[in-house]
Amino acid sequence: MKRLVVTADDFGLAVEVNAAIEQAHRDGILSAASLMVGAPAAADAVARARRLPGLRVGLHVVLLESRPVLSRDQVPDLVDADGQFRSDMVRLAFEIFGVPRVRNQMRAEVAAQFSAFRETGLTLDHVNAHKHFHLHPTILSVVMEEARKAGVTGLRLPVEPAAIVDACGQGASPSGARATAGWARTLAARARQAGFVVPDQVFGLAWSGAMTAPRVAALIDRLPEGGTEIYVHPATADVFPGHAPGYRYADELAALTDADVITTAERSGAVRGGFMDLGTR
Repeated sequence: MKRLVVTADDFGLAVEVNAAIEQAHRDGILSAASLMVGAPAAADAVARARRLPGLRVGLHVVLLESRPVLSRDQVPDLVDADGQFRSDMVRLAFEIFGVPRVRNQMRAEVAAQFSAFRETGLTLDHVNAHKHFHLHPTILSVVMEEARKAGVTGLRLPVEPAAIVDACGQGASPSGARATAGWARTLAARARQAGFVVPDQVFGLAWSGAMTAPRVAALIDRLPEGGTEIYVHPATADVFPGHAPGYRYADELAALTDADVITTAERSGAVRGGFMDLGTR
């Protein structure tokens, strides 16, 4: 059986993102969204989610380029002079691994984000991390620990089959995406052994920020058996507070509501839903 989760990340980043997610769920193929609980428009996102009972909502753990849930004094090594999360991802990754003080602050912030999600009253469908920072094994261990406490088993690890991406004829999978997929495959095996539900394949890595209608349709047309996640970054505009330069947000929204994409999804026979549904075999 084919099962498909179409997830929008960065829910709560901006009203432009939230509005696109609502539109793509009501009028398109979007079935899930990942909430940034500390982001500027998180309250607006939660309000929209409450009136969209069919939308599966997960936690998008954020440790980079946004603002923490905890106060600046509680996570001084994770933030910059402005109180925002640091953007030097590689250096921070080494510090989280090797400096107990930094690791403890990361642990406290991740726990606070799970707590903030719980306070929304929404059902937690899955967990992942901004910029896939949970591919860091120390962060992943903490995320899995907090997920167990929260009773959630859905976990994204971006195992993206390069052969399928290449077969779509919409631009080959870059070497960086292939390397990430290889490491993610190792972590996915570890997570499954620990009882987590991880999609068999995840698409969105090679074409991040450019999941256009032809690309999404081509992927859905080639869906393998098993559970698949396609993740996207839709918004009603390409420029808004917190946007990533170069991302084609509006094109990704258009892809999710495109008539050919919807027809292709229906023709695929895939059962659409959230991570909770992936666990039903």
